[in-house]
Amino acid sequence: MATVTTISFELVGADGGPLRGEVRTAEGGRDRPAVVVCHGFKGFKDFCFFPHVAGRLARAGMTAVTFNFSGSGVGPDGESFSEPVRFSHATFSNDLRDIDIVVTHLRDGTLAHGVAHPTALGMLGHSRGGGTTLLYAGATPDLDAIVTWAAISTVHRWGEHELAAWRRAGSVDVVNKRTGLVLPLCTDILDDIDENSDILDIAAAAERVRCPWLIVHGDQDESVPVHEARYLHSLTGEGVSRMEIVPEGGHTFGVQHPWVGSAPPLDRAVDATVEWYVSYLL
Repeated sequence: MATVTTISFELVGADGGPLRGEVRTAEGGRDRPAVVVCHGFKGFKDFCFFPHVAGRLARAGMTAVTFNFSGSGVGPDGESFSEPVRFSHATFSNDLRDIDIVVTHLRDGTLAHGVAHPTALGMLGHSRGGGTTLLYAGATPDLDAIVTWAAISTVHRWGEHELAAWRRAGSVDVVNKRTGLVLPLCTDILDDIDENSDILDIAAAAERVRCPWLIVHGDQDESVPVHEARYLHSLTGEGVSRMEIVPEGGHTFGVQHPWVGSAPPLDRAVDATVEWYVSYLL
C-alpha cells in the first residue's frame, strides 16, 4: 500500500486571518489530479471522516487538499474552536473566497512545497460545504468532476420567527452537541444572503454545473433531508449528475467525531466517490 505524505500549509483567508490546510499525496503531489475537500457548518478539516477520505483519495493516485474555512472558528491545534470571533462573522461569500484562494494557489503550484499544479481538478463538499461546492462549480466551468455529500440545496435554512429573533438579538447561539460549546453567530451571514442572493442561489448554480457530478446522500439524513438531493439531481442536464442514495446513511454516514473507524454507509460513500474520481480525473 502506498505511503501517504501529509504537507501542511497556511494562507491568508478571506477574513484576513490564517487559512490552514493540509495536502495528502502518495508521491509528492506531482503529475496527478487534485481534489479540494470542503467541510460543512461546525465542521473542520480533521472532523470525523475527512482525514480518512483524503487518505483514500491519495492512495488512489490523487492529491487531496483539506482546509479549514476562515470562518470555521477552529484554531491552530486543528481541533478546538479557539477562534469564536471568526466563526461569528462567517459568511457563504467568504467561504467561496477561501475556496478560490486555495484553488488559485493549487493551480499555480504555490500551495505547498513539493505540490505541483494538478493535471485535473475535482471538488468534494459535505453538507453546507456541498452547497458551497455547487456555488463554486456553477461559476467555474473548468472543473473536471465534483462530488457532494449530504449537500444543502438552499442557503435559506431558518424560519421567519427564528430570523426575526436573530435580527433583534444581533446574534444566535450555536451549540456544538458533541462538546456543549456555545458559539455566537452574528447576522453577517444573513446580510450576505440578502445582499448576494443571485450569487448564493444553489439551485441556479446546480443548473449551471457541466462537469460530471456525483450526488451522495444518506436515506436517513437527520440534518439535510434526502429530498434535497433528489431536487438537486432534477436540476441538472442530461448525463451530468448521478445520484447515490446510501441505505441507513445519516448525515455523517454512520460515523462520529472523534474518529474510531468506518461503517458500512461511509464505506459505500467513499467507494463511490473514489470510483467517480478515478473515472473522471485520472
